Amino acid sequence: MFSLRIKALKSLEDKKPITSQLALSGKSPQDVFGEDVFGENHLKDKLAPQFWDTFKKCLETDDHLDHTLADQIAYAMKDWALSKQATHYTHWFQPLTGLTAEKHDSFISFSGQRMKLNFSGKQLIKGEPDASSFPSGGIRSTFEARGYTAWDMGSPSFIRHGPNGPFLCIPSAFASWTGEALDMKTPLLRSNEVLSHSAVRVLRLLGDKETTHVWTNLGVEQEFFLIDRGFYLARPDLIACGRTLQGALPAKGQQMEDHYFGALERRVLSFLQDVEWRLWRLAVPTTTRHNEVAPSQYEVAPIFERSNLACDHNMLTMEILKEAAREHDFMCLLHEKPFAGVNGSGKHNNWSLSTNTGANLMDPTTPGQNLRFMVFLAAVTRAISIHGDILRASIAVPGNDHRLGANEAPPAIISIYLGDQLTEAIEDISSKVEKEKPADLLQLRVKALPALPKDASDRNRTSPFAFTGNKFEFRAVGSSQSCARPVFFLNSIVAESLNVIADLIEKEVKNNPQMNTEAATTVVISKIFKDHKRVLFNGNGYSEEWKQEAAKRGLWNLRTAPEAIAQLSSDKNVHLFESLGVLTKRELLVQQHTLYEIFCKTIAIESDCLLAMASSHILPVALEYKNHIKDAIDGSDIQKSYFANLNDLVSKLIQSIKTQKEVQLKAKDFGEEHIFEQSTFYRNEVMATMSATRSLCDELEKVIDDRLWPFPKYSEMLFMK
Repeated sequence: MFSLRIKALKSLEDKKPITSQLALSGKSPQDVFGEDVFGENHLKDKLAPQFWDTFKKCLETDDHLDHTLADQIAYAMKDWALSKQATHYTHWFQPLTGLTAEKHDSFISFSGQRMKLNFSGKQLIKGEPDASSFPSGGIRSTFEARGYTAWDMGSPSFIRHGPNGPFLCIPSAFASWTGEALDMKTPLLRSNEVLSHSAVRVLRLLGDKETTHVWTNLGVEQEFFLIDRGFYLARPDLIACGRTLQGALPAKGQQMEDHYFGALERRVLSFLQDVEWRLWRLAVPTTTRHNEVAPSQYEVAPIFERSNLACDHNMLTMEILKEAAREHDFMCLLHEKPFAGVNGSGKHNNWSLSTNTGANLMDPTTPGQNLRFMVFLAAVTRAISIHGDILRASIAVPGNDHRLGANEAPPAIISIYLGDQLTEAIEDISSKVEKEKPADLLQLRVKALPALPKDASDRNRTSPFAFTGNKFEFRAVGSSQSCARPVFFLNSIVAESLNVIADLIEKEVKNNPQMNTEAATTVVISKIFKDHKRVLFNGNGYSEEWKQEAAKRGLWNLRTAPEAIAQLSSDKNVHLFESLGVLTKRELLVQQHTLYEIFCKTIAIESDCLLAMASSHILPVALEYKNHIKDAIDGSDIQKSYFANLNDLVSKLIQSIKTQKEVQLKAKDFGEEHIFEQSTFYRNEVMATMSATRSLCDELEKVIDDRLWPFPKYSEMLFMK
């Protein structure tokens, strides 16, 4: 019997690593790094010194460009793009779909019959894509089509290569005709400005007169799965949903723990090497590649960059992973849980704060004596204690509901891991005890190896928000989602806490004239740590005891995406975002509605896809096999029992399909005004019927003749390259 599964299995015999011409060009990474990026060095060479100085000042102060300077930059950018054989440009933006979007326009214009190649400052600064079909959270009617893109000067333009030539990409923000943000980048840029202002205010109180700006930095660890393209094309669920909706666990999964950091298979290594060279050309500073925990799971990671650039680079990384995978005859799966029963994928967001003077505000030297560090640690602690719901909502994508708390990712309970040393430092500052401690050494007990300086804390895989030496690692971010929302939510809640701390310090000094600022600061942060230490937890986040303890402490434990999304419209959260100027109430409700909408549509697509697979593929095969067994059994009790069990599975599957269809129809009956109730129904009712149908399909896969089974199995997809 011919099937795409059999074709895919046979094709593996001829698969070989594909060599990258760029990797074999003889160039070094230094030669190609940033080759396809219009960086500051290009612009400085093209602009007159006075224009260059003005542009740098605009970057530092977030001022607007005047038309003359914009025209000069546009001309230089066009000249560079044409030298790369680009014919078109696009404002590359990030709508609320969580993906990127682009509308290509050519440099071509006409003067009479004569073709010219032009690009003006106006075209650089503003674009006008059709905004009618992008998510708008219900604040825009479909006939209201106008929307604007605006150039983000802080993220350099770059070239992408198509099959028949390159095109210029201009990183941009996206807003409606009414000026409301309809993207991820606009609130991210706003939050960066707000956090900088709040942080500088606190630093001034601490005596820092040099710092004028504070930036958020981000380093993103990107996990993903890689399977052969033939297997992907034979799985309707992977094509439509990005994850398997059916599949029995193989005898061997990840039990042996032999994949993690194992030797890279040659086809995979060839792919990863190609990805790196492509990313280096785009100035993405990727440095890490390795096998992850689950079979066929991998990770790449860059070094730190400013957060708006890091978010852009992560979106590019995901695009390059998918693009290169196809060329290597693989498919890259970015879903949080593409395979049940093995580890899912996350995107660890390593977040820190740095000043324009070069200081990392998250880097403690001697924690108990570093008052500046302790102030910012107090701000983070307070922010997450009060606004853990916001942080949880920032990762409320459908795939994360399959992953969080499943012994592979942090639980939905939002807590902070600091480690024993920092926890002790918090106690010390409250009691004004300052202890000088010798550096702890990690003794390896091998004479040939030296003693290594031990980090201030171990790493805790079960914590959603862990301090890891000089940064915080937000481990719960989903692998498929944009980093921008988790970052701008985090920026916002920390900015609010910094403002509160500044207010309290100023009040303490005013009320106690004899007290200096350092003493006042110690009093303030000591009280904050005391009031919000409930959010600090250094233990096992997976344990049942922690769930009970977290409930006693009153911590947020929003187990499902709909529960988390619902918190965004609370009075507390509306006030937070509006008071900071990061999101208006309408813009926040757009974010909320879009999250609901994406959740509902995702589960609806998955349910319809599973019904189609079960009804038109698995059930016919099961009936065929059942009839074959009925004709083949010899009448003995044991064989009749085998047939009865098979017959029972088939009957149960028919009933489960019927039930799932009925529940799915109910889910589609909810009106737009009841989207929370609809998303909750999808999460609780529809997903429950899907689970029942899947369970029966998986049981049938275990007993039906392997030659009849229509879909590639886990044992094939996860282990065969």
